[in-house]
Amino acid sequence: MASPKKKLQGLVAATITPMTEHGEINFSVIGQYVDYLVEEQGVKNIFVNGTTGEGLSLSVSERRRVAEEWVTKGRNKLDQVVIHVGALSLKESQELARHAAEIGADGIAVIAPFFLKPWNKDVLINFLKEVAAAAPALPFYYYHIPALTGVKIRAEELLDGIQDKIPTFQGLKFSDTDLLDFGQCVDQNRQRQFAFLFGVDEQLLSALVMGATGAVGSTYNYLGKKTNQMLEAFEQKDFSSALNHQFCIQRFINFVLKLGFGVSQTKAIMTLVSGIPMGPPRPPLQKASREFIDNAKAKLKSLDFLLSTDLKDGNFESCS
Repeated sequence: MASPKKKLQGLVAATITPMTEHGEINFSVIGQYVDYLVEEQGVKNIFVNGTTGEGLSLSVSERRRVAEEWVTKGRNKLDQVVIHVGALSLKESQELARHAAEIGADGIAVIAPFFLKPWNKDVLINFLKEVAAAAPALPFYYYHIPALTGVKIRAEELLDGIQDKIPTFQGLKFSDTDLLDFGQCVDQNRQRQFAFLFGVDEQLLSALVMGATGAVGSTYNYLGKKTNQMLEAFEQKDFSSALNHQFCIQRFINFVLKLGFGVSQTKAIMTLVSGIPMGPPRPPLQKASREFIDNAKAKLKSLDFLLSTDLKDGNFESCS
């Protein structure tokens, strides 16, 4: 059975794929990006080529090279590099899984195929099993994101007996707001050392109470330090402080959601906070508007997520 050097836990940044203004991948900044995550945000695990990384908008050859770059640049700096290898084509998914193993990734993850969809648990497990078998030495994670895939098979149902079919199964990324489903994933698998990684950043504290062992999300690219403060407070049973940190994070997420928030806007925010150019997204997505960037920048400053010396006292919101 596959077992990582240590259990995947804590914060996992869903990495952005940096691009040039012409829509080509900007590999040159990935080394700087690794250093920023580790040194500035305190995040040492990453999830590559997922939703935030526009993995399904990249060609197979691009996905392979992006994975290689993160593994290479993260060596001796990152704890774990998990590569999302999900695709509509089983053959492509298997190719990407084999490649992840060859380059020394620490795990692979797969979403449900979402065009010709699996209609029940057994059909989905059969697909996942075929991908996992292409990399039998790597820990395997299921990426549950029903709002985007349209596959509504409950994660709790999927996990029932899954290791009998997929021996390398180690856990799931749960990107849904159904805390009943998530809670039952945890409750019914307490004897197994699964990683229960929550994927809705603004609700992470609730998931921690339900038994989440970690989290995968886009905001940990630039709010990792603040979220780590919440995790530390929770571990110390300082629930009041943990709640204050979660509310602070929610203020920002709530603000940008009202403006329209997705991958394009995530790239713009990461550029603002880190100073590393993330570039535009791939079509059909469009780059964030100047209005969004200006509003997001002002909110980041007001919450002290972006260093600034030109704030007026009346515009500052305390998150202490």
